Amino acid sequence: MVRETTEIAVIGAGVVGLTIALELIDRGHEVVLVDPGQPGMGASYGNAGTIAGYATSPVGTPDVLRSLPSLLLSKTSPLAIRHRALPSLAPWLLRFLWQSLPAQAERNARGIALLLNGAAEMWDDLALRVQGAGILQRRGCLYLYETPQAFTQAWTELDRRRALGVEVDLLGPDRLTDMEPNLAPGLGGAAFFTGATFLDDPGRMMGLLAAAVQQKARYIRARAERLERRPDGVVIEGGSKDGGKDGGLHLHARRVVIAAGAHSRRLAAQAGDRIPLDTERGYHVEWDMAKPLLSRPACPTARGFYFCPMAGRLRVAGTVELGGLTLPPSPHRIAKLVEGARAFFPDLGPPDREWMGFRPSLPDSLPVIGPSVGGDEVILAFGHGHLGVTMAPVTARIVSDLIAGRDPGRVAVACRATRF
Repeated sequence: MVRETTEIAVIGAGVVGLTIALELIDRGHEVVLVDPGQPGMGASYGNAGTIAGYATSPVGTPDVLRSLPSLLLSKTSPLAIRHRALPSLAPWLLRFLWQSLPAQAERNARGIALLLNGAAEMWDDLALRVQGAGILQRRGCLYLYETPQAFTQAWTELDRRRALGVEVDLLGPDRLTDMEPNLAPGLGGAAFFTGATFLDDPGRMMGLLAAAVQQKARYIRARAERLERRPDGVVIEGGSKDGGKDGGLHLHARRVVIAAGAHSRRLAAQAGDRIPLDTERGYHVEWDMAKPLLSRPACPTARGFYFCPMAGRLRVAGTVELGGLTLPPSPHRIAKLVEGARAFFPDLGPPDREWMGFRPSLPDSLPVIGPSVGGDEVILAFGHGHLGVTMAPVTARIVSDLIAGRDPGRVAVACRATRF
């Protein structure tokens, strides 16, 4: 049995938990990090690597709402629901439909834009602090449109992003070919997000971030299963790293930050917060190659995945599958990623590896960042969906401000737990 006391316990060692822990350490706090797995090796490792300051659009929009029946029934859709998980997903889906209505989607986009403001600059600072500046690549990001009609239809949405402060250029087919000559000719055009940054090795960046935290913080490899408020703080109990209930963890902390990603809902409920968190299952496949086929991330928008040029390999990551935490990976989703990649690069052979991870998603595409309704000795910081890597530094700043008693400003208003 691990019995310890600390000033602040951070539950969760993904990119959000690690970044929060580093920020708190740098501000002089005593921190213990709790996670059953290797720090940074969940969805924080397997993502597209994009610092997506341009991604102001929520998942739920009027366009998605209109297309939802065909999206869910099509086998080629970038959005899928595992039918076995549908009963448990029904409450989340009803909220998602409500958040897809015009007024709600516009409000959610404004909230996302506030959280994304300055994301690239915050990551520049974070990378320097962990000696990972060489992993950051500032070459922008592309949205690819496969027909001229799709390109033209996208202009209204791109104008909405411009109104929220996103820098984007429109590229015709010739300019796109000049920029990325390995792409097959015949595409309708592209949106080029000029200021976007990406990580060419997310796993390595997570390793550097974890190392920086572990230099000054205690890391307990255990599963936090029970959380109890007491007059002098919060007690966290749990099993071993394998989930056993005998032995394991007994940690007393003055403050607790719940940043356990897709595994946060149960702990938040024990703190008194009923948060409609559910899980998107993300996939990637990778091909090893000395030089990736693209020089910057590129998303074929109709297919819902990213081409991600990384150190020594090309990663193809994405799609949205709603299916909870327990069902096995879907071979069909992997096959669709491979098929989609070969539509652009026909010479790709079998992938060298494949992966599935869990994204913590809320119906309005905004995270929960703020004090628990039961008291600010518990801080919630989860539900970042597709934008956990991008939003990690601003989340850390908000949490640090809350713990110090400072007002984090209006950026935190859209993320309050009481909105549900």
